[in-house]
Amino acid sequence: MTKHIFVTGGVVSSLGKGLTSASVGMLLERRGLRVKLQKLDPYINVDPGTMSPYQHGEVYVLDDGSETDLDLGHYERFTHSPLSRASNYTTGQIYLSVIEKERRGEFLGKTVQVIPHITNEIKGVIQKLADDETDVVITEIGGTVGDIESQPFLEAIRQFALDVGKENCLYIHLTLIPYLRAAGELKTKPTQHSVGQLRQIGIQPDLLICRTERAVSLDDRKKIALFCNVPLEAVVEERDKEFSVYEVPLSLVEHGLDEFIVKRLQLRANALNLDDWRDMLHRMRNPKHEASVAVVGKYAEHFDAYKSIYESLDHAGIHHSTQVRIGKIRSEEIEREGAERLLSGFDGVLVPGGFGERGIEGKIEAIRYARERGIPFLGICLGMQCAVIEFARHVVGMAGAHSTEFDKNTKHPVICLLDAQRNVTEKGGTMRLGAQVAELAPDSHAAQCYRRTTIFERHRHRYEFNATYRQQFVAKGLRIAATSDCDKLVEIVELPEHPWFVAVQFHPEFKSKPTAAHPLFAGFVGAAIERHRNRSERLKEETA
Repeated sequence: MTKHIFVTGGVVSSLGKGLTSASVGMLLERRGLRVKLQKLDPYINVDPGTMSPYQHGEVYVLDDGSETDLDLGHYERFTHSPLSRASNYTTGQIYLSVIEKERRGEFLGKTVQVIPHITNEIKGVIQKLADDETDVVITEIGGTVGDIESQPFLEAIRQFALDVGKENCLYIHLTLIPYLRAAGELKTKPTQHSVGQLRQIGIQPDLLICRTERAVSLDDRKKIALFCNVPLEAVVEERDKEFSVYEVPLSLVEHGLDEFIVKRLQLRANALNLDDWRDMLHRMRNPKHEASVAVVGKYAEHFDAYKSIYESLDHAGIHHSTQVRIGKIRSEEIEREGAERLLSGFDGVLVPGGFGERGIEGKIEAIRYARERGIPFLGICLGMQCAVIEFARHVVGMAGAHSTEFDKNTKHPVICLLDAQRNVTEKGGTMRLGAQVAELAPDSHAAQCYRRTTIFERHRHRYEFNATYRQQFVAKGLRIAATSDCDKLVEIVELPEHPWFVAVQFHPEFKSKPTAAHPLFAGFVGAAIERHRNRSERLKEETA
């Protein structure tokens, strides 16, 4: 029978349940087990696709087109777990499904209630991932124990152990052990209260993972074990990682977490092998080169809005044994202060995706600066569209060229609404989403990076390069490096005479891993390293 691990969080939010779940999944995979991961979110939105990046961070898109929580990005970066629409459910989805069943008369006139109908629906989506090809399902429960919106999910996982047998379930509770500087000591009482709340609803945690900025003493661990009713070996320290989140699995191994889980669930597992992961961390800690990249976006000050972008740049740095210094530049600041002042010291410029008109002119100015000065450039989704607008205005000579997203009456709509989007009225889940096939031009920079000419990349957009202008762009030196839909849609544009200028309509950041950097990010950072090296050599010659 498939075993189930449930991960809950207590005391405060943002403890890192997603990272912890991903780390547990990775360790079990490395022991030869087949793992699936799932996130259950307590908010009422049907999915995060319509939520503000300031509130929720990035929307992580899967191959099947699902718009999901950013924690699923952690799952994919740490593991090989197959993720799909069944990997992320929200309160909104759960209630919507139950209400639709009620409207169809499936409850035969019964009064529909949280228990058992909502909890049964939750148990059903958990059970979806259990099959003969899966050894362990890890289900992360969003929110914090004690939140009213999380209660149906907690009740459902309590019932789940009764349905499948307690020997087939393991509860992990991630909690905080705060350090009070004035008292000079760690405090375990918040953890005791959090576990007490879980026990009141009938869940006894099997394993406590304690987030802390200081080492947890043996005495404190004994106290936690005693008052939380768990064995001492079930109290696992997870100290804050100043260097990298990719250290978390090694920290958990040091405290015997994987061995505890294997024994508790009676899993047949292999010996653990983390050699490649340790090698990856070694290269990350001991870079041979350095390069700086400016990420120019409207949400630059909010790390989670571009989380996969920043992670992918780190992965490319690992690939090249390079420390990538990232500058987070608000595009609106470029509009006020100019690109020269804010971008002159960087070895590469990246313009990510986004929505809305705010900061667009700053992005366009940043792209012009990179193009005219030969600075390596990577544009992603809206970043590609801005690159097309910039090229139209300043190279092709189309004054006022724009996207119809921002100027419906522009004389030169070089970016326009996709044909398939013209009759779409609802916002949620209606964009061009998920993995799409594209064909690369064999002589393109992109093909050199991918080392193949057919690719599958994930999309999330409504607007596209206007094919009406294609020949005018090509005549002025813009290369159409990839197309899809029988050559109708432009997926990648490049400047062949530029050191490295590539802009893509899709989101390559969703397919990058620390042990396997995405080819385009690796190519971009490689070009930035080369520019940094050339600049350093010129500076030495000038000062000699």
